Amino acid sequence: MSQNPETDFFTFFTLPRKLHLDTSALEKAFYTLSRKLHPDRFAAKPLAEQEAALAQSSLLNDAYRTLKDPILRTQYLLTLEGVELEEQSKTATEAARTSGIEKKQIVPPELLEEVFELNMQLQEMRAAKKMGEEEPELRRDLLAAKDAFDARMVETQAELETLWTQWDAALEAGDRDAQTKARDAMVTLLNKRSYLRNLVRDVNEALE
Repeated sequence: MSQNPETDFFTFFTLPRKLHLDTSALEKAFYTLSRKLHPDRFAAKPLAEQEAALAQSSLLNDAYRTLKDPILRTQYLLTLEGVELEEQSKTATEAARTSGIEKKQIVPPELLEEVFELNMQLQEMRAAKKMGEEEPELRRDLLAAKDAFDARMVETQAELETLWTQWDAALEAGDRDAQTKARDAMVTLLNKRSYLRNLVRDVNEALE
């Protein structure tokens, strides 16, 4: 094991920066490396070697957890490409926690009308709950909106998978322009996915 602790996760597993991965091969490599890095194998070694093995083991776990999940894998690849997704912005998240103000996300243009309508319905539902009133029709509308957003989430997954194929093909061809195009489209789609998930969360909270 000679990897630098700063090695990226793909390099750690000797993988190209592709988004379609053989997860069974990844799992096999993970268990092979886990055995090599098991603390028992370093118990009699100098402290420096024990610490190095521990650092490698930590990197191994982080790399495996990230690469085995297709969404985390995509987000991680984008960070390697120098992109900071809205959802991943630690600075914005920490600032929101400190101030108590919800982190602002950009509304995808195609959702503007639906989001405006939804926010009106959510305000009505929250007001009704405070008054202890039942609003069956409003509840039905919110459930219908949730179903629609869930369906959009499924659509974004399918679109993402198409972009993974485009990215991998561009990587193999060495077509940097096509990679950039696929990367930018993935950023837009992941931000949309994050926004949709937050809308579903807001509806669920209002319906509780």
